[in-house]
Amino acid sequence: MPATITPAASALPESALEGLGTRPFGVYVHVPFCATRCGYCDFNTYTAGELDSDSSPQSWLEGLKREFDLAARVLGKPPAVDTVFVGGGTPSLLGADGLRSVLDTVRDTFGLADGAEVTTESNPESTSPAFFAGIRDAGYNRISLGMQSAARHVLKILDRVHTAGRPVAAAEEARAAGFRHVNLDVIYGTPGERIEDLQASLDAVLAAGVDHVSAYALIVEEGTALARRIRRGELPAPDDDVLAADYEMIDRVLASAGLRWYEVSNWATSEEARCRHNIGYWRGGDWWGAGPGAHSHVGGVRWWNVKHPARYAAALAAGESPAAGREVLTDEDRHLERVMLELRLSEGLPLDALDDDGRAEARVAAAEGLLDQSALDGRERAVLTDRGRLLADGLVRRLT
Repeated sequence: MPATITPAASALPESALEGLGTRPFGVYVHVPFCATRCGYCDFNTYTAGELDSDSSPQSWLEGLKREFDLAARVLGKPPAVDTVFVGGGTPSLLGADGLRSVLDTVRDTFGLADGAEVTTESNPESTSPAFFAGIRDAGYNRISLGMQSAARHVLKILDRVHTAGRPVAAAEEARAAGFRHVNLDVIYGTPGERIEDLQASLDAVLAAGVDHVSAYALIVEEGTALARRIRRGELPAPDDDVLAADYEMIDRVLASAGLRWYEVSNWATSEEARCRHNIGYWRGGDWWGAGPGAHSHVGGVRWWNVKHPARYAAALAAGESPAAGREVLTDEDRHLERVMLELRLSEGLPLDALDDDGRAEARVAAAEGLLDQSALDGRERAVLTDRGRLLADGLVRRLT
């Protein structure tokens, strides 16, 4: 018989459980499998050649079910889930049947709230019209596709395996299958990317007719193949001035097409098109992160799972929690995170979330053109200007 998992080692303090269900509650599922490793990626992912027979999708799914049983015990009476986000890794490698099993497990454990947003990430190369039809039937209602670039030489530098036109075709297939909400991810600032390459990527995004775009500046993470190439001098490091100019171009092109920023790196055609799951993160909601390396947060307590799929599955099979560690956030921690995350939203941060020094600094920042003066005066909110978005990280340090 499967081992019974007791929550004692990972029980949450009563203070964390107070108000559970009154805040947004989401579930994140981490799928650690990838067909190949992209040169820029430092996510917790593994190719088939990096795993042994104990780390199969089946053992991962069995572990996932056990972890959700643990979640139900730890949370007591868990609230219905407002948002589900299946990420990775490459969730689409599970196929429509595998993703159906994942969502069925979430539904059986927690239940889905009326109108729940259910998203899965997908690699364009591992999707098809039948795949989209299958996951739509299973209950998914939002798709996030990794496009990164429409330029072949940029994709090659990033070690992306999809062909340049495939993300647009995949987005069209998803819409044809009934998905109203489709996101494309773009990376800008890759070494060797020209302004015309970025323009071609934006043209492709608009041609796909999606209602959401995420655009991220390339970050060179230590330990990645890309970092090693830059260190050897094979490629130049991303240039901050180029990244800023790229960001301004992206914002200008997307805004002219009706996609408005609602978070520094995210644009949507309407409020309905915004990613509610990520908004839950940015507004300090609760979520249970399941899977190897996944992070969770409930009521000011954060914890994270062991990273390797074999260790994850083995711990759960033995009746142990897969958690590798946890921290109870102090009031200072929670204040810093609130400022850091809410300031990135287009609605901004209420001034009463700042102390006297922070409010005084906000006035200075508005005079410098980093915060919207009218929002500060009229609505008592710290709202980033276009220039402020480029300097948001530094501004957070000033306000806290």
